[in-house]
Amino acid sequence: QVQLVESGGGLVQPGGSLRLSCAGSGFAFDYYAIGWFRQAPGKEREGVACITNIGEQMYVDSAKGRFTISRDDAKNTVYLQMNSLKPEDTAVYYCAAARHVALWYYDYEYEYWGQGTQVTVSS
Repeated sequence: QVQLVESGGGLVQPGGSLRLSCAGSGFAFDYYAIGWFRQAPGKEREGVACITNIGEQMYVDSAKGRFTISRDDAKNTVYLQMNSLKPEDTAVYYCAAARHVALWYYDYEYEYWGQGTQVTVSS
């Protein structure tokens, strides 16, 4: 049974940090690219970051310099370190897995999805 489980969300003040985790099971995790997406109320889901199976990292412009994606294949886990958080980062964050990814920011490229974790940035 394929599973992706996100954790690490919560409420944080503007300027604060959070680290999200995405734990995978039931598939060959180290062969897959893992992406992070987010969806705010009333908005479309958008790609935030992606890490390929060989460690290449891609980011949406709004995340560059603030977010860092990394992976630990020994733990079947991908992390998203988010610093300097802003209210506009508030959303449900999802991780997703793709065996092959060309346009990483398109959600249809991904085969497996987690259930999401809420991130709220507010004072």
